[in-house]
Amino acid sequence: MPSDNWAAFAAAEPGLAATVEARFGAFTHHILATLRKDGSPRTTGLEVRFHNGELWLGMMPDSLKALDLRRDPRFALQANPGPGTEMGGGDVRISGRAIEVDDPAVKAAYGEEVEPPEPFHLFRTELTEVVRTYIEDDTYLVVQVWKPGEPVRTLKRT
Repeated sequence: MPSDNWAAFAAAEPGLAATVEARFGAFTHHILATLRKDGSPRTTGLEVRFHNGELWLGMMPDSLKALDLRRDPRFALQANPGPGTEMGGGDVRISGRAIEVDDPAVKAAYGEEVEPPEPFHLFRTELTEVVRTYIEDDTYLVVQVWKPGEPVRTLKRT
């Protein structure tokens, strides 16, 4: 199993992984940041899927975000914070590299599960960082940071 895919993260940190998945599962659309040709950031809406041990990013054909990722695979993904100020489970974000999947069998299996509009770009992710930020006891700002091969670092601030 790769050390940087979703399954590896979930095996290493099951509690944090479950919280992150729940935050992404609470809403359909999230924010993806990619890099434009000139290196400046681009943010766009995106649906994500956790399936078969991977975090998948599916996109419309030749969308700017897909073209960005083909050129430079680095991304940041921010979970939709939802309405109001509650943010149950905290603020979560994932950074990594998006690797386009061209294998017809993999795309077909994803298509059967998700039923995206055809045709579509499909990217699997290699994680470089998962971060959760939340308030504890109405007192502390807690930041949990995971990177492949490292334990979760937890920082608390008042």
